[in-house]
Amino acid sequence: MRLADTLHRKLSKVAEPALLFPVIAVTLLTLIWTATIEFIRLEHADTEHVAALSSRELLGTYEAQVVRALREIDQTLNLIKYWQESGRANGTLAELKDRGLLPPDLIFVVSIADRRGAIVDSTRTPQESNVAQQDYFRAQLAREAFFIGQPPRGSTGHSTLQFSRRLNAADGAFDGIAIVSVEASYFVSGYDLARLGEYGVLGIIGTDGIIRVRRSGDAEFSGEAINYGGAVPGSDAVDTDVTISTSSWDGVKRWTSARELYGFPLAVLVGLSVDEQLASAHRKTLTYLWRAGIGSALIILLTGLLGRLSWQLGQSRTRECQVKLAHAERVEYLAYHDGLTGLPNRSLFSKLLGQSISEAHRYDRQLAIAFLDLDRFKQINDTLGHDAGDQLLEEVANRLKGCVRESDSVARLGGDEFVVLLPDLGDPKHAAWVAQKILGVIAKPFTLIGREFRVTASIGISAYPQDGLDEQTLTKNADIAMYQAKAEGKNNFQFYSATLNANSLERLTLESSLRHALEHNEFRLCYQAKRDIGSGRITGMEVLLRWEHPDLGLLAPMQFIPIAEETGLIVPIGRWVLETACSQNVAWQNAGAPPLHIAVNLTARQFVDERLLEDVSAALGNTGMDPRLLEFEISESVLIRDVDATLRILAGLKELGIRIAIDDFGIGYSSLTTLQRFPLDTVKIDRSFIRGIAADPENWGLADAVIEMGRNLSLTVVAQGVETSEQAEFMRAHACDEFQGFYFNRPLPPEEFIQLLLTPANERRLGKSLAAGSA
Repeated sequence: MRLADTLHRKLSKVAEPALLFPVIAVTLLTLIWTATIEFIRLEHADTEHVAALSSRELLGTYEAQVVRALREIDQTLNLIKYWQESGRANGTLAELKDRGLLPPDLIFVVSIADRRGAIVDSTRTPQESNVAQQDYFRAQLAREAFFIGQPPRGSTGHSTLQFSRRLNAADGAFDGIAIVSVEASYFVSGYDLARLGEYGVLGIIGTDGIIRVRRSGDAEFSGEAINYGGAVPGSDAVDTDVTISTSSWDGVKRWTSARELYGFPLAVLVGLSVDEQLASAHRKTLTYLWRAGIGSALIILLTGLLGRLSWQLGQSRTRECQVKLAHAERVEYLAYHDGLTGLPNRSLFSKLLGQSISEAHRYDRQLAIAFLDLDRFKQINDTLGHDAGDQLLEEVANRLKGCVRESDSVARLGGDEFVVLLPDLGDPKHAAWVAQKILGVIAKPFTLIGREFRVTASIGISAYPQDGLDEQTLTKNADIAMYQAKAEGKNNFQFYSATLNANSLERLTLESSLRHALEHNEFRLCYQAKRDIGSGRITGMEVLLRWEHPDLGLLAPMQFIPIAEETGLIVPIGRWVLETACSQNVAWQNAGAPPLHIAVNLTARQFVDERLLEDVSAALGNTGMDPRLLEFEISESVLIRDVDATLRILAGLKELGIRIAIDDFGIGYSSLTTLQRFPLDTVKIDRSFIRGIAADPENWGLADAVIEMGRNLSLTVVAQGVETSEQAEFMRAHACDEFQGFYFNRPLPPEEFIQLLLTPANERRLGKSLAAGSA
């Protein structure tokens, strides 16, 4: 198995593209260049072999041509010799020519010189009249032989070769010579450019080492002296020997074949230029090299391309693995951390708390958790937007981390809920000290969207082991203590107690019962009149919701409306309130009551509900209510949360003919410029300003400013929460339009409110009361 694993690893490494592609490329390049070199070698060898064969063939052909010409020349010389020595020379050479015994004088010129070298007869006018000084004459003085005269050294162009034989007198004495003159070009006229090329050679060499004639291309030369022994092989040389040598006369490298002519003092020479004969091989060599180069370049390019693609694929896989790893790490991080603040989330906090409880149980220690919720965070989030809300949460997280020890843990459970784990708690007072420190840092100003804001926090604290032995119980009890801190006025901390748990259970009971209140017809509507400030006449009414709980009795809105808003139950409840109020208003008119405005409150959840306009239209259509008598009261914070969306919703309501009132005006962030953008009909002064008029003169100016602003915007100004004659007189003195409150009428059920509407004496008494108050 170990050997197999080792072999598998080695094969895997070889199979890697980074190694496999170069190995394949090197192998292919080796094969290509080995084959190319072998082709070139075979081509050169074949060319050399063909050149050698051609040289030998040309030599044999040339030898036969030269020997035939020399024999004809020798026969002519022997004929003249016989004709002279036999005593028959009574006539002239012309007679022999006429008889056809001499070769044609176009090529061959036959002459006879006497013993003094004077030309005595010739078939053509001789160029020289006396040849006594010529080598071919002097050579015949000593002996009798076939002799070829030497041409002038270094002669080019047309030269003449002189062939001679000795003529003897009757007594054997020298009597002159017979001469045959032949143009040297005759012996090389068979030069074939197609086979010999421009730098081949045909030539005749004398045994004396003097070249009688040599031709290369169109050029002829005569008279050069060469090493005869080196150029012409001896009689013992192999007949097929073809040597490559560099010619001494022109420095050209040739395949040279030479052969001495039997019976003549001459040798024939044939040479083929190496460069010319190998030219085709060189061309093919270049073709082979060019093809091999292109093939190599393609292989290298393909290998590089495949390598690049392989590298990119590897990089892509690496990046993909890194992305997957980073994604997995990110998923794991987000599974246990809050994406906004980077704090541990509910899951990780649960694990940390479980571990801390185990350690506290093992070592008999105490620990505490502080459950923190920001006060008025929803208002800031709705008013300034979610970006500002997120910025606030991040800053709160940073401040919380600065309030605790390194051993402590801060986590975000969701929304604006944070929790602090305080393990190894030596004294419960330490938890109170940490909570107080947290309240202090949270209370410092926050800079959001370039403006300074302040928020507070409510903190609930539970401790181990007295408030719970497991994480769920401790967290639940800390949450209960936090709600108690909110009930105590917010911006404080509370320790858990059994009483708090009872209150929390009550809230849970209310939430559970609220879900069935509509089905069980437990909701009731009450109506509070709004009156004209001058006449005291009832101008309208506000609808107030009550819950008649089967066990707890009649509950005020503040006891269940926040729960309904959080759970979303306010939408179906509000739909029921709207349709019931419209139906009641129509019923009162049918009973003889005057047409009066009826005001219905819209919460933030109802205002942004996408079916709001559809529900309103349905309620008006089902009840026959005049939409001009319906007025929606909307809080200031809801209006300015998203101005553009608010304008679209208000425009839809105004198209239906409904009046719009801004409720609890004066406690938000809106300005006169902002209010001018909304299609408002009524502004209701917040009851906190009315309540403080008698006690704090500063509230006079605030209330007066709101009334003045309403007058400038042509709005109906309503003072709500009027409970004393001083408050009523102040509103009348400052020209407030309408008012409502316990000073005149408490909220009444419908059967009692109709009696108020149908009793004129009530209005008179109210008018007198107002008149007396003004006096």
